[in-house]
Amino acid sequence: MQKTGVVTKTDLAHADLHVDCIYQGGRRGNAGDDPLPDLMGVSNSGGFRIIGKKGMPRLVVLKSNFSDPDWPDDIDRETGIFTYFGDNKEPGHELHSTKRYGNKLLQYMFEKAHGPKEARAQTPPVFVFAGTRSWRDVEFLGLAVPGAEKLGPASDLVALWKLRDEKRFQNYQAKFTILDAGVVTRAWIDDIKRGDPLSANCPSAWRLWVESDVYKPLKAPPARVHRTKVEQLPDDDAGTVLIRRIHAYFGDDAVRFEECAMKLAEMMIPGIVARDLTRPTRDGGRDAIGKYQIGEGRSAILVNFALEAKCYGLNNPVGVKEVSRLISRLRHRQFGILVTTSYLHYQAYQEIMEDEHPIVIVAARDIVRLLKASGISEHAALESWLSAF
Repeated sequence: MQKTGVVTKTDLAHADLHVDCIYQGGRRGNAGDDPLPDLMGVSNSGGFRIIGKKGMPRLVVLKSNFSDPDWPDDIDRETGIFTYFGDNKEPGHELHSTKRYGNKLLQYMFEKAHGPKEARAQTPPVFVFAGTRSWRDVEFLGLAVPGAEKLGPASDLVALWKLRDEKRFQNYQAKFTILDAGVVTRAWIDDIKRGDPLSANCPSAWRLWVESDVYKPLKAPPARVHRTKVEQLPDDDAGTVLIRRIHAYFGDDAVRFEECAMKLAEMMIPGIVARDLTRPTRDGGRDAIGKYQIGEGRSAILVNFALEAKCYGLNNPVGVKEVSRLISRLRHRQFGILVTTSYLHYQAYQEIMEDEHPIVIVAARDIVRLLKASGISEHAALESWLSAF
């Protein structure tokens, strides 16, 4: 009997693609278990898999396991932005000289995407899948196009430098938009393979992008509920190691951690333009205040915020008392930022949500994500970053 949201191996060849649906492969324990050949007609290995010629693909399947700590692929389901890192992940190669031509493919797709309508029409539809860590089953994340509404050609495909074994090399960071297409029909997939991506079966969001260069992302604003303890703590061993090292580095030195917390806040909220670490208080802690800029140039306005930093162990939650302290400091039209190497107790988090206090929570898992996105995932990189505080 087929489970809701799951397509079994026997049904793959005829199945439509539903966002967040699981597509099961075989259970023999080898590469032949991969469901994507039956589901999409592509090969059974690689991050990028294509149908068509290498220099002009008709269809692209992009699969990520979201497990590389050095190159942390990420999907933001709230905004519909998917971040993917290319395949030049070792020193000794030029940016585009990779075995599976992944970076050349990225370069091709983004060049087409930023061209006129005729060029966009040659951009292959990108079908994004994620590994599920259960056999070789995959989850369909959505239909993607290169770029995003608020990103230009200079910022949606960027070559980043990386250092490994004292050798420097580059890799791509690419930003895609997951389009508002909850279902992709088998009929359209077949049309694409025949060379007719703008057929009557194509999703309206795809046609809108090709014909008018308008991005219509699949956005999923979260329900206003607090995150659980598990959702705030690191979700893998590597993240746990990072947080424990940060906690050990600062220990009980709240003053130095305040500097670190403010830096993390700036990484999460780039619009912070001014900050001030105030003098220590009697309880040994230290408050911070700052300004966040909305708009540009002379049209911009500045909004004040207050920051609270708590360098706690992973099993020591931030409670109601600490949260109430931050809330009491907020004035009209101000917001707060709470940064912790731990998590918020459910009662404290619930109070913030239910009373709609304007407070940004940066918990342990958020810290790990921010650091990894900045290329800080290995011990040496973390130690170098911490040495600035």
